[in-house]
Amino acid sequence: MTVRHDDSVPVRSIELEIDVPGTPEQVWQAIATGPGFSAWFCPTTVEEREGGAVTFFMGPGLESGGVVTAWDPPRRFAAEERDWVPGAPPVATEIFVEAKAGGICRVRLVNSLFTSKADWDDQLAGFEKGWPLFLEILRLYLTHFPGALCSPARVLSMTTMNEEQAWATLLGGLGLTGARPGQPHTTRGLDAPELTGVVESVREHALLLRTDEPSPGVVAFGASDCGPQGMLVWLGLHFYGDTAAPIAAREEPKWQAWLAQRFATAAPAGAASEAAEAVR
Repeated sequence: MTVRHDDSVPVRSIELEIDVPGTPEQVWQAIATGPGFSAWFCPTTVEEREGGAVTFFMGPGLESGGVVTAWDPPRRFAAEERDWVPGAPPVATEIFVEAKAGGICRVRLVNSLFTSKADWDDQLAGFEKGWPLFLEILRLYLTHFPGALCSPARVLSMTTMNEEQAWATLLGGLGLTGARPGQPHTTRGLDAPELTGVVESVREHALLLRTDEPSPGVVAFGASDCGPQGMLVWLGLHFYGDTAAPIAAREEPKWQAWLAQRFATAAPAGAASEAAEAVR
């Protein structure tokens, strides 16, 4: 993990970047507005001004609210969340957009915790592990579905399995054991809800499937170790287009029931809320 320290202020941060297609104005819409964030991260609302409210809906009944601290279109967006996890220091998310040659923009994301202590470096490591998956969804969105309305949904389940067991169980149930990028795939014929598309990315305990059915979109699967809280298994649906909303609404409870059947176990109080941040 690369942790940046600032000796002048109590802050510890990580930095990531990705190149995506589009003009700065197109990319700005994706990284600084509610519909934009919802298209690649999680359902989000944003008051589009400095000082405006921002709310990330991390999972069923789980919200993390904050305030917009920088609004400089189309170059820089920043937000700060103070109560994202009980007892945690405030967390800031800054996103910078830089135009490059050939219709490409570089997106740079900086996550900062306002503390001088190393106590929360494990959380920063989790952020650094989780963000690249969502930045890849951003790239896929701007490549295949630029400007399209997204109907997102996220489902979560806790389990006492370890990370390897949970991931193997998830892939096995989806017929994705040994999957490789570029591989066509369908869950048709399995007991999982139906998905048909192509594998776009396979990471450690995370996978992206770009779908044709039941809707054009991107579906993310993952398993995240949340320490004493247990293991979080999760699914993020990003369905695009004017007809996607009823499809997402129909599919979300199917996937929640499917995850619960395989993984749900008793978890400590508040575990789901804290664990939801592990998929950031």
